[in-house]
Amino acid sequence: MNAELQESISSVREVQAFNREEENIEQFQVANAANRDANVRAVSFTAALAPTLQALGYLGLAIVTVAGGLALLGNGTLFGTVISLGLVITFMGYVQRFNQPIQQISILWTNIQNAVAGAERIFGLLDEPLQVQDVPNAVDMPEIKGRVEFKNVTAQYETDQPVLCNVNFTAEPGQTIAIVGPTGAGKTTIINLIPRFYDVVDGQVLVDGMDVRAVREASLRSQIGIVLQDTFLFSTTVMENIRFGRPDATDEEVIAAAKLSNADTFIERLEKKYETVLGERGSGLSQGQRQLISIARAALANPRILILDEATSSVDTRTERLIQKALEELLKGRTSFVIAHRLSTIRHADQLLVLDGGEIIERGKHDELLAKKGFYYDLYMSQFRRAPGVGEHRVDGTPLNLNPSPAVN
Repeated sequence: MNAELQESISSVREVQAFNREEENIEQFQVANAANRDANVRAVSFTAALAPTLQALGYLGLAIVTVAGGLALLGNGTLFGTVISLGLVITFMGYVQRFNQPIQQISILWTNIQNAVAGAERIFGLLDEPLQVQDVPNAVDMPEIKGRVEFKNVTAQYETDQPVLCNVNFTAEPGQTIAIVGPTGAGKTTIINLIPRFYDVVDGQVLVDGMDVRAVREASLRSQIGIVLQDTFLFSTTVMENIRFGRPDATDEEVIAAAKLSNADTFIERLEKKYETVLGERGSGLSQGQRQLISIARAALANPRILILDEATSSVDTRTERLIQKALEELLKGRTSFVIAHRLSTIRHADQLLVLDGGEIIERGKHDELLAKKGFYYDLYMSQFRRAPGVGEHRVDGTPLNLNPSPAVN
């Protein structure tokens, strides 16, 4: 019932946009009726249990009284045992004492059933096997220099359905590696393998020559920063949200990271500035502002390897330029992996990897790939409309007088 209610409230904008209020209300009423009927049945059983047990207790007391009374009125024996008045009274007390804990259990029966149902879900979650865990002889990852190498990497989420097939590439310390390709090509899978959110099926992912499966997860991930497309902010202050990746950071360090990411400009305009408490998931801030806080969070953590997954795809052009400026400062001296559908944002990457069907089909720099006029060229040109009578590209590979069209996902 709570899940149904939470989903309805969370999706209220979509419901209103598609004029589905009445259908959702009917769906909620059906779930509510089923929940009510189940509760009525449960209460009926619970309500009937206590008086039934109480009646059985009185029945037991009556049997002892009648049997003992008849024995006393007769020859004073019952099944060959001598019966006295004191013995009858004693057994009447035994029957009452025996019935009391049973009645108490019946009162708690509803709570017991709820606890059993909850325990099944809790232990079901706790017993779920970990897909990725440290090996017994795992060692701490030393301070990362930033060299990342994929050697014959094959990865899959479901058996016999590989997402990456025999992927090979090397990122030298300080380089920016851009990963492009159509949806489902395996771009996000590559960046998930570096912090070891998943393990490879075959091959190796090496960081500074060490297999990521041979080191402790915490020591590896503490040196990797991630800026995702969908930024999650907690219901706490701006200061604590930025400090999330490095809890021991001072206020001055937090403010310096915010200035580096250009988040300081809008934070200073908030009512309580850095002490402003954000709403759920950062409500009250725009998508671009949330993204700038996410960049500040990554900057404060000072990672040696930085992963950017569609960091600018959900913002307007003006905010994108602001975020790009912040990212340029953040990328300096770090090994970076950038996933972007807006190909204009990755022209200056040291190496572009073009994925399709889980394989790297092209690699090189922006100008080199455009000159080949292959898959990357088609992907790049599909994001622009050519004006009549206009040349193709400048020396740096940027299109001449081409009108940007919406990003291709």
